[in-house]
Amino acid sequence: MKHLFLINPAAGSRDRTLECSREIAKLCKSLDYRVEISQRPGDCARLAREAAQSGEEYRIYACGGDGTLNEVAAGAAGYDNVAITVWVGGSGNDFVRVFSEPGAFQHLPRLLDAEETRFDLIRCNDALALNICSVGLDARIGTDVASYKRLPLLQGFWAYAASAVVNVVRGVSQPLKVTLCGETRDEEMTMVCVCNGRYYGGGFYAVPEADPRDGILDVLLVKKVTRAQVPGLIGKYKAGRYKELPEYITHYRTDHLEIHSPTPTAVNLDGELKMETDIHMAVAKEKVRFFYPKGLTW
Repeated sequence: MKHLFLINPAAGSRDRTLECSREIAKLCKSLDYRVEISQRPGDCARLAREAAQSGEEYRIYACGGDGTLNEVAAGAAGYDNVAITVWVGGSGNDFVRVFSEPGAFQHLPRLLDAEETRFDLIRCNDALALNICSVGLDARIGTDVASYKRLPLLQGFWAYAASAVVNVVRGVSQPLKVTLCGETRDEEMTMVCVCNGRYYGGGFYAVPEADPRDGILDVLLVKKVTRAQVPGLIGKYKAGRYKELPEYITHYRTDHLEIHSPTPTAVNLDGELKMETDIHMAVAKEKVRFFYPKGLTW
């Protein structure tokens, strides 16, 4: 089996390429491994796909955060000869929060002695996502986080909070037409959150019961709210207590949905931005093998 380490120098608050490379060289002497450095967006997906298309058995390590993991998952999706993981080094590291010990993904020795599962992916038009996609206020917040996370003291949740404040000032609702579970809602909405995983935005616990193996998407539709209402709602939403807000948030479970916006709108795919008017989201036909430190549960 071969081991491929894909390092994203842009992940997190600083470039960890040198320290990652040194640790890999120290711990992987007896393994068939190589290290590749991402130079631009899309490199990690391309390198993962090339490894998968070789037909050889690979374990691929996304050395970065959720965006890096998303690229690697998209590149490896549907290939049974490849398993992926994340050696975390981003600012949010949200996907691994689904596991009982997220901090274990910081330790390379534990990833080298791992067990596996198979996770679903979200197909969003022509793209794939592993964790959470969103449209509306949440998408604008999530995709602006990168511009804040490199500022002093603004890491993880605080970068998300800064982006939230700015985007709330800009406006908290927009017209959307959403079709799912046999019904259509055509109205002003604050956001639509589509979950395969559970956490995003540096620790927002969107849907505690979401399971990335169940073949179902957990969808939260948030009705139009005012700027004044946002502070009172966001604490419960962040804590995974959306059920306490039935007058604002409706929870659906489905394998597909359609979203239409009258103008191009931000779509967040694990922190990556797309601008779309017609959006189809579904549980992807492709799955991804995922390996994780032994003994963890989710």
